[in-house]
Amino acid sequence: MKVGIVAQKGNSRAAFLAARIRETLPDDVTVWLDAATAATVDGDGRPVDEMDATDLVVSIGGDGTFLFAARGAGSTPILGVNLGEVGFLNGVAPREAVQTVESVVAVYRESGSIPVREAPRLIADGDGDWTLPPALNEIVVQGAQRGHGNGIEYEVRVDGRLFAGGRGDGVLVSTSTGSTAYNLSEGGPVVHPEVDALIVTEMCAAESMAPLVIPSDSEVEIRAADAEHGFVSGDSTRKRIETPEWVRVGVADEPARIAEPASDFFEALGKLD
Repeated sequence: MKVGIVAQKGNSRAAFLAARIRETLPDDVTVWLDAATAATVDGDGRPVDEMDATDLVVSIGGDGTFLFAARGAGSTPILGVNLGEVGFLNGVAPREAVQTVESVVAVYRESGSIPVREAPRLIADGDGDWTLPPALNEIVVQGAQRGHGNGIEYEVRVDGRLFAGGRGDGVLVSTSTGSTAYNLSEGGPVVHPEVDALIVTEMCAAESMAPLVIPSDSEVEIRAADAEHGFVSGDSTRKRIETPEWVRVGVADEPARIAEPASDFFEALGKLD
């Protein structure tokens, strides 16, 4: 069995837990560390993009660390240890981290599988023959700068039908999992992660429609125009686009797989107050 460990960069507590987990795993379990973690705990590092070759990825940090680990995990289950303030994606408390990882590894060694909750990811592509890596939380299409006099002119279509248009900072398409992230800060609704839906939210638009919740198999098309250039962002990646350009957003074929125990959604929600 191979276990990948990704610890929050610059966090000594995360590095300590990474070292403890590595030390307590059975000798026949191969441990891979991402490059930043390896530099901290003295080990051989690998690019995070290689973590999809492991059987389990352990993310230690906040939701940002989890998203970073998920970028390279592919279909490999991810177990999140929460060192952040909220922890929608991380279900394991630090004091339970070593024992929980040991338990999950034992289940895999006995059964060959790990209980998971699947979470959809979004992909985006454009007329410029590009594709953004899958994103667990959201895809954002926006202008080069935010604020009055900046932003983009946009048009939003859902399955070919016009939903909204106008001028604003941008347009955000979120999964249910990501509804509590950037979407919420832009005035979008909170959606339970088990609801199979996408959310379309306009960002500081001059005349905006209310956020729209749509079936997850919908295709969203966003035309960005009237700007020197714009950006398309997905979790931790960003691509510059030249306008005008159509950006298409839909659900990726391969979901993220979050290893149990899952985080308590309502407990995490209460921390937002």
